[in-house]
Amino acid sequence: MLPPHPRKGGYVLQTRSQVLPALSSPTTSPRRGGLVVPAAGVAALASTFALYLANLLGHPGQQILNLLDLRLYVAAGQVALHAPATLYGWQFQPGMRFTYTPFAALLFAVIGHLPWAVLAWLMTGASMLALGLAVWLTLGALGWAGRRRLGAALAITAAGFWTEPVQRVLHWGQIDLLLMTLVVWDLCRPDSERWKGAGIGLAAGIKLVPLVFIPYLVITGRIRQAAVALATFTALAGVGFAGLPGASAQWWFGPAFLHPGRTGFVGFVADQSLLAMFTRESGSVAAGTSCWLAAAAAIGVTGLTAGALWHRAGRPVYGWVTCALTGLLVSPVSWDHHWVWIVLMLPVLADVAVRARGAASWAGWAAAAALAALFAAWPLRWPPAPQLPWGLIWAAPHTLGGGGGRPWGSEYHWHLAASLTGNLYLLAGLATVGCLVAMAPAAQARDPQVWDPQVSPARR
Repeated sequence: MLPPHPRKGGYVLQTRSQVLPALSSPTTSPRRGGLVVPAAGVAALASTFALYLANLLGHPGQQILNLLDLRLYVAAGQVALHAPATLYGWQFQPGMRFTYTPFAALLFAVIGHLPWAVLAWLMTGASMLALGLAVWLTLGALGWAGRRRLGAALAITAAGFWTEPVQRVLHWGQIDLLLMTLVVWDLCRPDSERWKGAGIGLAAGIKLVPLVFIPYLVITGRIRQAAVALATFTALAGVGFAGLPGASAQWWFGPAFLHPGRTGFVGFVADQSLLAMFTRESGSVAAGTSCWLAAAAAIGVTGLTAGALWHRAGRPVYGWVTCALTGLLVSPVSWDHHWVWIVLMLPVLADVAVRARGAASWAGWAAAAALAALFAAWPLRWPPAPQLPWGLIWAAPHTLGGGGGRPWGSEYHWHLAASLTGNLYLLAGLATVGCLVAMAPAAQARDPQVWDPQVSPARR
């Protein structure tokens, strides 16, 4: 959002020669507030880690860091080495299978040679660093630099750390934060970089969800980058075939490839996708699938088109955030820990609030606060039960362990309040994408505005 015109209350239509004067608005002066200084950011992040450590020490065993998914990855790597033909039929626990690509299995076989204690803390620490790096890269792409960028990155990382998706990634030992940061790093590289797109291809070669960024690159006119991403993804699939030919044939050509239920009960409350919502509301996976296909097609086309409009209007971050959230909505499965992408809406909204004035600025801060509250890891289990970080979606009745799918499953019998709570991430994501879609044509119409990433709030 560009600084409002001081007399007309509208937004300045700028050419490149007008960018520097327009961004020197006193509303974003370092002395006038609106930005977090590094010391405050350091204090916020230090307090966050101190609270998290206290939570770890106060809940012994695996209540905070269960790392069950990381254990599954390591075990799957061993199966890939010693019994590859059983990789996609093998169950780590009843109903818990390995669902990533054969290349991912080979990767996990390599990292599985590390001692468990080293691997566990390495994954946890790397995920925490990835969260901060993703926020830092996003702010840089939005035009922030210097002390202001550092302070804002630390503060937003502290806030994002206490969202439920981030906490679930850490709890299960998931890889979503690492893959998100890999994709963001790739998208933030200059388009002139020869190997731009390889990061997206690598992320998709491990977990298919980032594939949504390849059509996004195509419709934004970055054909070479899309080709690099696709070539990287194809090469990694080839590595999987070379190392695990039988398992690769099962994965890519077997009947389970397009079957969303291979990851568990689609209607389980932790699944915050359109298909999950339609499944819960209709009473069965089969009944919800046709509605999902129609809605996913419409939302997918609309979201990617809006992302392209944002990109062409000179707002690339808005574009790829729209693409990422669209991918979460239309994916057949979007577990709660997949929604770590919502954290990157916080720097976007903070940027809107800082660059705007008056009511628009307050609206940006209010939207950021509302999003953080909706996705927060609230301690829903009150004393005398442990105060563990859980999200609001878990307040809805749910089938223990996700073992639903039967007509009497809790998720099939929600009343209105439970439906709103149990579908909260999906509904919040729909609202966020809806706002981004609604604003995209206006951003495109104001072209030739320039949002110069070299001009930072720190330099005004």
